[in-house]
Order: sequence, then C-alpha cells, then structure tokens
Amino acid sequence: MTISNGKRRQPSLAQLRAFAAVAEYLHFRDAAAAIGMSQPALSGAVSALEETLGVTLLERTTRKVLLSPAGERLAVRAKAVLDAVGELLEEAEAVRAPFTGTLRLGVIPTVAPYLLPTVLRLVHDRYPDLDLQVHEEQTSSLIDGLGTGRLDLLLLAVPLGVPGIAELPLFDEDFVLVTPLDHWLGGREGIPREALKELNLLLLDEGHCLRDQALDICREAGRGLTGAGRGPAVQDGGGRRAAAPVTTTAAGLSTLVQLVAGGLGCTLLPRTALKLETTRSSQLLTGYFADPAPSRRVALAMRAGSARGAEYEELAGALREAMRMLPVRMVDGG
Repeated sequence: MTISNGKRRQPSLAQLRAFAAVAEYLHFRDAAAAIGMSQPALSGAVSALEETLGVTLLERTTRKVLLSPAGERLAVRAKAVLDAVGELLEEAEAVRAPFTGTLRLGVIPTVAPYLLPTVLRLVHDRYPDLDLQVHEEQTSSLIDGLGTGRLDLLLLAVPLGVPGIAELPLFDEDFVLVTPLDHWLGGREGIPREALKELNLLLLDEGHCLRDQALDICREAGRGLTGAGRGPAVQDGGGRRAAAPVTTTAAGLSTLVQLVAGGLGCTLLPRTALKLETTRSSQLLTGYFADPAPSRRVALAMRAGSARGAEYEELAGALREAMRMLPVRMVDGG
C-alpha cells in the first residue's frame, strides 16, 4: 500500500533539535540546558518524534541515555536537516542585511596579487561587517566551486560561457610584451601583433586562463600552433618564416618574468601585473602593441539568480570606482 506524502506526519524542527541535543550530550539535563528548553519539554519532544517516526530513538536507563541503532542513524540525518535550516536562515539574513555574514570570493592567480589590495581595502573601509574569505584557484576549480556552492563570487577573466553563471564586467586591460634588455622589440611602441609569429614566447602552465588567452592572441596574429599550443605548426616551403616554438615554463607570472630577465624568451603580461612584476629586475623592457592592443576583460561572476545578486552588483559598481586609478578601461555594468 502506498501512503501519500500529504498524509504522512512530519517531525517539527523543535523535535529534531531536541533529539539532536540528546544525541550529542547523551544526557537530558545537559541537552535541555544547551538548547534552552526545560527537561520535561525536551523529553516530551523526543517522545513525540519517536511516535511520529514510528521508531525507538533512545534506550533509557536509570543511569544514562543511549542511542538505539535507529537513533544512531537518524541522528546524522537530523543534524543535516538542522544545518540546512541554519543555512537557509543565514541566506535570509543576508538578503535582509546586505554586506553582512560571509562572502567566499574566488580569484584566479593572474588577478589576485594585483587587484586584491584594492578589493580588501574597499571591503575594509566600506563593508566592515562583511566577512570576506579569499580562495586563489585556477578558473576551472573556481567555476566548479561556484556551481557546488563552495564559493559565492568569483573575480576572474571572462567570458566564461558557462550556463547558469552571470558576469558583472569590471574593466578591460591591455597586454604588453615583456622582453630582455637586448631584444629588438624591447621598449618599442606600436608593435604589430604579427610580430608574435617570430618570438620565443614563454607561457604559463596549462590550466591558467592567461595561457589560453595568450595562445588565442597568437592565433589571431597568424601564428600556427599544434595541439593545445605545445609547439609550432609546420610551415610550407613558400619562403615564410617558421613560427618560433611556444614553451610552457612557469606556474606563476613572477617566475615567468624572471625567466624573461634571464634571456630565455619573451612573455605577455596584463597591464595590472606590469608594475609589480617588472620592478623586481633591471634586465627587462616593456613593449606596447599597436591599437587595438590585445586585451582581456576582468569581471565578477555569480550564480544566475543568486539571492545576493543585487548586493554583488553594488559591489561591482564600487570596485569599478575604486579601480579607476589602475591602467585599465572601465566597463559600464549596464
């Protein structure tokens, strides 16, 4: 016989809370004190839960309280339900009081060192009640974390092209060419993109979105690449100069720039990273591309339909204002 869910008795949150407390303390008096309930009311709530569920949850003796086998299993479920209700209440509180509670922000490594000082200063000054937690990870990990709820908001390069994720654009920034001192393009302005076809270009390891962006720029410049950019395409015998190999050599921009300073090749840097990374060595020069220079867009990304969507849009606007002193072009958030 099938019983309709509409006719099945449901336990109350008070009953679940009472049972969870007893399961934790294994003592009625201590459990009652922990949740601010009288001992008779606590005992009655647990008994009512047993009747509702149709199972014995506790083994009561004159000396102590023990969980029955069913009680041990259902105590885990009861705690999960209460935790979920707590999260629901936290979300409701966040809606009522913007910029309070916890905000778990994911940031890509090629953005974090250069933008976080501005982000942290803004949050500290304007949103002092916001508990900002920062997680630096690669793009694929951040997208997964946003989808599973592990992260609330992302700061990264876009477009992502991922269903269910809304992007709040902040700014566009140009890429520049960083070279050793003796390089023929060092310090030049108006560099044509086609020059990338002849360079020994050093890139980040696979998994970094900046690597993918650099490879896209190379392809747009007419540089032939095989596979995932691991090497040059074989050119025909019509007199065209073969592309120099693309070499992956570093896990971070700081190492990449030091390899350039050592004369191993050239690399592309976003403008926001230029000051911090190139001042560490006197063996570097910076070249600037002709307009329109290759660029990337940096944005906040959130789950589409997020309950805190209006809050995140306000934050994006505040960040655009705070970042106006950076060497970037602000994007209207619409």
